[in-house]
Amino acid sequence: MFANTLHVRLSLPVRSSVHSHPSCFPSLCHRSSSSQKPLGSTRKFPKGTRACISASAASAGITEVSTPHSGYHYNGAKRRFFEGWYFKVTLPGEGQSFAWMYSIEDPAGDSKFCGCGAQVMGPDKAYLVQHTDNTRIFWADKHELVLGACFKGKTGAVPRQLLDGDRFGKLVDQGYQATLSWHQGSLEADDSSAAGDLPSTVKSVKWAYSTRPVYGWGDSGADQKATAGWLAALPVFEPHWQVLMAHGLSTGWVECDGKRYDFYDAPSYSEKNWGGSFPSKWWWVVCNTFDNPDVALTTVGARRGILKLPGVEEDVGLIGIHWQGKFIELVPWNAGVTWEIEPWGHWKAWAKGSSYEACVEATAGPDDGTVLRAPTEKQGLIPLCKDTFLGKVRLRLWEVDSSSNRQGEPVLDTQSTSGALETGGGPWSGTWKAQAKMQQPLKSIVQIPIDVRGIAESLPGDLVPPGL
Repeated sequence: MFANTLHVRLSLPVRSSVHSHPSCFPSLCHRSSSSQKPLGSTRKFPKGTRACISASAASAGITEVSTPHSGYHYNGAKRRFFEGWYFKVTLPGEGQSFAWMYSIEDPAGDSKFCGCGAQVMGPDKAYLVQHTDNTRIFWADKHELVLGACFKGKTGAVPRQLLDGDRFGKLVDQGYQATLSWHQGSLEADDSSAAGDLPSTVKSVKWAYSTRPVYGWGDSGADQKATAGWLAALPVFEPHWQVLMAHGLSTGWVECDGKRYDFYDAPSYSEKNWGGSFPSKWWWVVCNTFDNPDVALTTVGARRGILKLPGVEEDVGLIGIHWQGKFIELVPWNAGVTWEIEPWGHWKAWAKGSSYEACVEATAGPDDGTVLRAPTEKQGLIPLCKDTFLGKVRLRLWEVDSSSNRQGEPVLDTQSTSGALETGGGPWSGTWKAQAKMQQPLKSIVQIPIDVRGIAESLPGDLVPPGL
């Protein structure tokens, strides 16, 4: 929720069509057994995975955009840990969307909260959850955005590697696999091991689609950034957050309870979180469906933990705008970020830096929201937040002079009726008015230009920290 360099360049990709995603990985499978090593204890893919994924994407006419922290962060430590991924596609027409939320909790499988979950939010408040306390069905690469899970196989084997689309369909009855450019799966409602009273409203969801990334988290043609700065590589904040793709164009299909949705070049988005639990309180606005189609907005505010110290928290937030190939980053260490957020219905955030001032306003109807589950430290994955895909969002952006005065009319004023809005955690006793205040000395330290990913890439493979 909360800049670092990565030696992967972003360029606008060429048009692609839906296909069975190619893979240069062998289709390896392992029998599920209690003797398997805990997830994250070994590298799941052969050396050279990054080059292999890029080659696969290139052969499909897709440009890979990899941000820092694309990999799986679990290091085997015996502590509360979760990692979660979010993928969203906005359908053509009235602005309805599908979103997939994957989570793994306490991967070693030795706590009462351990579990592997998949949630889907769809049109007309459709909601599906499939959850199991068997964490061994989940797999992910430590250094790339490549992950999956098999809740139920067709052959008795549990695939633990990226498969081509046809082979996935032959081996996996219920499960998913995801990369930045390919997302495929089939899920059926099963909340028997999920906490809280939040039943599924649909029985099944199936999908397959490819994605052409347009914006990652940084300027086009430049190194991509860590959303929380380079300190995200250290155990400083709880939790961590990374926008993986601020804007992409997806082509494929989704089938929900037998109703099929086809789409071509539909706006898409992805992000992730990891740590001990979600923030104690947060809000979130994401929109890449403005009347100006080149604009992608991500803005968020949260009350997060610091240095794993009990009861020590800070309010942090940001406004991130991708537009005309540029990334305008207004964060606590380079701008003043302020917000007024109601428990539900109204969001307003503004930020002023040395070159720009931005204002985000969003609204949602009282009946628009869908309740979702999120990871917590003491209760596991429980109903904790409320989302809508039908938010009315307005973004205004001004240039400012050296005295921080606005220079005339906004250089950007754009609106949407299909923004993604969220509030979560609590307590929400009334309007949350706050200003982001990153604590010292962390505020000064995060501004030091340290290339963590560059340092990591110079290390022998076994010494590169997971997640980077």
